[in-house]
Amino acid sequence: MKISAIVPLLLLACSVSTSAETTEVQQPYLQDIRALLKEMTASLAQQKVEMRFLQRMNQEHAAKLKQHTAEVKRQKTEIDNLNKQLQVKQVAFSASLLGSGHGETGPFHRFTSLVFEYVLTDIGKAYNKHTGVFTAPVKGAYHFEWYIGTHGGKAATGAVLVKNSEHTFIAFEHQSSHYASSSNGVTLLLEVGDDVFLRLWPGTRVFDNGNHHSTFSGHLLFTM
Repeated sequence: MKISAIVPLLLLACSVSTSAETTEVQQPYLQDIRALLKEMTASLAQQKVEMRFLQRMNQEHAAKLKQHTAEVKRQKTEIDNLNKQLQVKQVAFSASLLGSGHGETGPFHRFTSLVFEYVLTDIGKAYNKHTGVFTAPVKGAYHFEWYIGTHGGKAATGAVLVKNSEHTFIAFEHQSSHYASSSNGVTLLLEVGDDVFLRLWPGTRVFDNGNHHSTFSGHLLFTM
């Protein structure tokens, strides 16, 4: 056989031998890669499970935190309301007619609101010395008293306690000489925002000076 024919056969034989050897060498590496991929897939699956667990735990903690925050807020609101109620329960005022000096108010031809300017006590800040009106800060039973007087002979003295626009009790006195005085008291059930004040009776008058003869007082008995 010629040499030119033998060379291609040798090259072909070497090529086949090399390919077989390469396949045999690569086979373990492929198995290792497959095992590594399988291990990585299992690890990713485990991580996904752990992430879902952590997400669920975070959601539960967030829900508990939200619930706890709401409970703390609710308790704070209750405490604030209790503090307000305790403050509101302390309601009392007492005032006399004139802020300074002495003199008589009236008589007038119609009902005229009396403004008691000299405020001795105003616990709860429910009495307005500029208008003479007491405004109930909370629903409850309130007791009011008023004392009025004037010098006799000229005119009578009279004042009626008004709840919003309703006349309740009146203090009235008339005598021909000396100093005449009258007083009255009443307990009223008031809603929040109800107004209470005194009106001078038409044709009457009221006197006051630094000794505070004519006064208007009230206080909360209990809440409802």
